[in-house]
Amino acid sequence: MLDAENYTPRLKTQYRDTIRAAMKEEFGYKNDMQIPALEKIVLNIGCGAEAVRDSKKAKSAIEDLTKIAGQQAVGTKAKNSHAPFRLREGMIIGAKVTLRGDRMFEFLDRLITIAMPRIRDFRGVKPSFDGRGNFAMGLKEHIVFPEIDFDKVDEVWGMDIIITTTAQDQGEHTADAQGKALLKHFNMPFNA
Repeated sequence: MLDAENYTPRLKTQYRDTIRAAMKEEFGYKNDMQIPALEKIVLNIGCGAEAVRDSKKAKSAIEDLTKIAGQQAVGTKAKNSHAPFRLREGMIIGAKVTLRGDRMFEFLDRLITIAMPRIRDFRGVKPSFDGRGNFAMGLKEHIVFPEIDFDKVDEVWGMDIIITTTAQDQGEHTADAQGKALLKHFNMPFNA
């Protein structure tokens, strides 16, 4: 049985012990505070029209995202009304959760080692960075996570995953290059 007080996620230990030193050598940082780190991971499921027709769909998405994240997800509400879609302001149309600390490292570990290999015809992820070292990707099916029981799923949702890093432009090294290098050290399977 795991001792909860002394437990440290595998990727957090790997970051402290090997990745920081490798990044410092690769980019020639003069100060340890310049080394990029993971800040947070944001997960999002948008239900869209299904949630408008049946409010139980949004509740189902919140429950599924809570299971995946290991932390309570919250509903995302419509900001504006849209009559043709019968969408009213304030209706719950999705779910989101922000992971930090140990839960963030645990999720990233499960994403890379368990969920991604279960994706059909998987050939790696496209390096999609925002110019500030943050990475975004989408999954077509949330059922690739082992926490979700196929038999109890009434709807398969797409999912957005945004990984925020502390990378900043430094000299000839862009924040995106540093963010990509950091995620490569965590074994993120980039296809380019």
